[in-house]
Amino acid sequence: MSSTRHIALPLAVVLSGVFALSAPGQAATTGAVSPDAAGKVTGASVPTIRARVLRPGANGDDVRALQQLLNAIGFKVAVNGQYLSETATAVQHFQFVARIDTSGIAGPKTLNALREAARGPRGVEASGGLSFGKQAAPRAKLGDRIPVVTGMSGRDIRELQDWLRRARVRGAPRPSGEFSAKTRIAVRRFERSVARRADGVLDAGDIYELRTRVGGSAAPGDLGDPMESLPAPELAPGDRAKLASDGTAIAPENAPDEIKQIIAAGNRIARKPYLWGGGHGRWEDAGYDCSGSVSYALRGAGLMTSPLPSYDFFDWGKPGAGQWVTIYTNSGHMYMVVAGLRFDTSGRGPHGSRWQKALRSNSGFRVRHPDGLCPPRSAVFGRATPAFGLPAVALLREALLAGRARGCGRVPGRSHRERPGEPLA
Repeated sequence: MSSTRHIALPLAVVLSGVFALSAPGQAATTGAVSPDAAGKVTGASVPTIRARVLRPGANGDDVRALQQLLNAIGFKVAVNGQYLSETATAVQHFQFVARIDTSGIAGPKTLNALREAARGPRGVEASGGLSFGKQAAPRAKLGDRIPVVTGMSGRDIRELQDWLRRARVRGAPRPSGEFSAKTRIAVRRFERSVARRADGVLDAGDIYELRTRVGGSAAPGDLGDPMESLPAPELAPGDRAKLASDGTAIAPENAPDEIKQIIAAGNRIARKPYLWGGGHGRWEDAGYDCSGSVSYALRGAGLMTSPLPSYDFFDWGKPGAGQWVTIYTNSGHMYMVVAGLRFDTSGRGPHGSRWQKALRSNSGFRVRHPDGLCPPRSAVFGRATPAFGLPAVALLREALLAGRARGCGRVPGRSHRERPGEPLA
């Protein structure tokens, strides 16, 4: 997820707009219209923009239509037909929300997204939920569909609920992916808190305020990035991590470097307090929640660039258990097992550490592992087809050799199956 600190309109672009407007021979523009007087844009009255690209410095009817669209989706700008810094900044803010390159230039992708957002509801589905111009995709992120209203469901709604909780909005429901009445109430409370129209409809302006209020996501190179200046971890002989008396983990000598880095990063925050939303807006935080903790440790090995909430780990990496690292995630919690030790914010171990010897039931959790680190057990044993014949033996040998070439060796430690019905970790 991007952060607004990376959004900056180049000075040259703004200046070019000023000089372009003052150039001789320009057509005269009509008087300004206040944002409040710009009028509602409905699905049947989305203004027409004939230009394919609008840049700072442009003026005329197309710019006026652009400004009407921006007002309709929650960004208040003067409707005066002049593409100056106010309009360019609003375009940038919309691009940030819609996950488009934040250039401040309204190109085809930006204009299409603006039109889609301005159309809003256009009918009612058989289920009773509102139908919008864009339907929820399996991997939809908040900002992919605008506006967001009661009756919608999907991953973007789950993300909205997560952000509302991170923003400490009273009564914000646990992430469920359903825009319920409780979610609408929480949205209205948030809108009031930032002096926006409290209608319970999350438009692009609301999404911008929500994301910037919480602080965006930590990014590579930010203060406290666990990839930078990690101390060399203490090592223990063999393939299995050990738990030290102070609650930190001792990495196994035979593990790949990435595993040692994950453990070193995990040790940095092992005894930090639990804090909802902690570790998402910044790497160095007062506390970390479950997904913030796992993200921090994985970042130590360079396996991710920014923290993710637990539900975004549903399709992260590869399915199944890993040889050195296995991640367990559901919509409400996640943890991982690294070289035989559990790294989890619940059920804290000695000294309040996230590292624990005791394992837990993984019923109801999705099981994933990092891609490209070490082959999962299924890749080694699951391909043995008919009665362990010669082709199967060859496949097994090939998989084992591939794992050793990457420093994977054998599966570390004992099986993690401690309770009936649990898959191997």
